Amino acid sequence: MKRVLRIVLGLLLLPGIAALGLWVWKMDGDDAFSVLIRGEKMPEPDKARYEVLTGELERWREDLGADYRKARTQEEKSAVERDARLVLEMVMPEMMRCWLGTKYDFNGTAEKPGEGTVACGYYVSTVIRDAGFRVNRYKLAQQPSENIMRTFLPSDACLLKVGQDFGSYADWVEGMEPGIYLIGLDTHVGFIVNRSDGMTLFHSSGSKPRTVVEEGRKKAGVVQRSQWRMIGGLTKDPGVIRTWLAGEKVKVRN
Repeated sequence: MKRVLRIVLGLLLLPGIAALGLWVWKMDGDDAFSVLIRGEKMPEPDKARYEVLTGELERWREDLGADYRKARTQEEKSAVERDARLVLEMVMPEMMRCWLGTKYDFNGTAEKPGEGTVACGYYVSTVIRDAGFRVNRYKLAQQPSENIMRTFLPSDACLLKVGQDFGSYADWVEGMEPGIYLIGLDTHVGFIVNRSDGMTLFHSSGSKPRTVVEEGRKKAGVVQRSQWRMIGGLTKDPGVIRTWLAGEKVKVRN
């Protein structure tokens, strides 16, 4: 519990975080918090805030990685892994939001929010890289969504649904545990952030307004229209968390 509180307090004090808005706290058990940052939707990309979040998340990765290497028991290692997941689930959605308003283009390869245009695969791969995963964003972005997901997750963690009506599919997704998920569609890829109050889709949209958008269940038209949907829990997978802590190079599946 002390480590969790230290992480939460540290993130609360990040430059720029205090102005994000309401913090929502939910007790998940006797010794674990689920902490959500609720910021106002940004009409324009925020490169400066993105760079702050990226830098601070790397600092947390290095600190937690050092703690993980020092851990001697499985209990100690599991505690660090839980803390790492907490940090990723707090900061990565805010990094995603910094891209809101960045223009979409099928060939867009922008490296920072608002700096040019960005395709759906490059949006996903760049956020993942900047969250501290050592991966070639160019190679990752050029893969079909299934390969993007299986670059990080084992096959049995990538759950495929074909032809399911959207209502029952969304109910199924929202019944999963809170966390950050990768979702692959017929010809698209994005993030789903699942919370106790429902799912949110972050993606670079080729439909109006043709920008990076944040969409709740009712507005997630690209998920509604797709007949092929594959989803996998990025932050719920212990292997992903350990890869992040160790700073290991991720080999892109192709």
